[in-house]
Amino acid sequence: MPYLRNTWYMFGWAPELAAGKLLARTLLDERIVMFRDREGQPCALTDRCPHRFAPLSLGKLYDGVVQCPYHGLRFDGTGQCVHNPHGNGAIPKAAVVNSYPVVERYSVLWIWMGDPAKADSALIPDYSFTDPEQWYVGSGTLLINVNYELETDNILDLSHIEFLHPLFATDAVRRGKIQCVQEGSTIWSKRFMTQDLLPDFLAHNFNIPPGHLADRWLDVRWNAPACMALWAGAVASGQPREQGTVVQQAHIFAPQNQGSTHYFFSISFPRSMGPMGEQLARESIAVLEQVFREEDKPILEAQARAMGDAEFWSLKPLLLRSDTAAVSARRQLAELIEAESAHAH
Repeated sequence: MPYLRNTWYMFGWAPELAAGKLLARTLLDERIVMFRDREGQPCALTDRCPHRFAPLSLGKLYDGVVQCPYHGLRFDGTGQCVHNPHGNGAIPKAAVVNSYPVVERYSVLWIWMGDPAKADSALIPDYSFTDPEQWYVGSGTLLINVNYELETDNILDLSHIEFLHPLFATDAVRRGKIQCVQEGSTIWSKRFMTQDLLPDFLAHNFNIPPGHLADRWLDVRWNAPACMALWAGAVASGQPREQGTVVQQAHIFAPQNQGSTHYFFSISFPRSMGPMGEQLARESIAVLEQVFREEDKPILEAQARAMGDAEFWSLKPLLLRSDTAAVSARRQLAELIEAESAHAH
């Protein structure tokens, strides 16, 4: 399936792009290099010099412009060559590299892979809970060898946590009330569980005394192409939800290619918690990264190998009630890609 182009993809976490450094990744089968200009604004170029096609990411930054490692041509954040060290220094008209719109928001580097004229920053989903000025945020990145839509399925159907994640497992998950809600282009997968005896890790994060029953909820928001946010909350059983504790997570996927995906994730605790919130963010992200790397990653990659090159729907997947949100997201993404492709032709 082709990719959705006219949308924002996550390229990385803002702290990854340190001043004076180059950050290279492949997104949508395109090698891209990102760097900060003289004013510190992020810029993104195709990671290939137009002269002899050397990767610019192997070069160096000089005062906010990138120098090709092979013959020394320099390019600014717009992709324009600004320095030719050869001959009389004249700059050929063809000395231009493709550039991409970039926005730094919520401590996230967002990149637009489609028509630059359509790059509207208002379309970036709300991830205000990853803003480190307001929250203690733990964040991580993994590369998973699966198609990104399998990752979407995984997060929109959290029934798997009972069987795949011993640290989070309770049988209340399967008994939970499931709801799929669509609000415009946003899809919600909501799961509400009652009388749940939480494992120690969850009880600690949700401030539930050991041995006490809790009512728990898992609300996942999806926006195309694969941007998800999770509100995980719990309260002592029978108490109003408003009195509970909510932990917010980001689960954002960007395809490297059709068979591998960048997984960007985070967990946030309010600054009002003080040192405890900072400690929880640090400890929780370490736990989550281990869980994602040692439990989700192996089963998803095994799933991808079992599917081989077959298209998802061609395998006639068995659908359960808990698949409603994931199926809705797959269908909406396919419709968006089809509409974009039809408009392009």
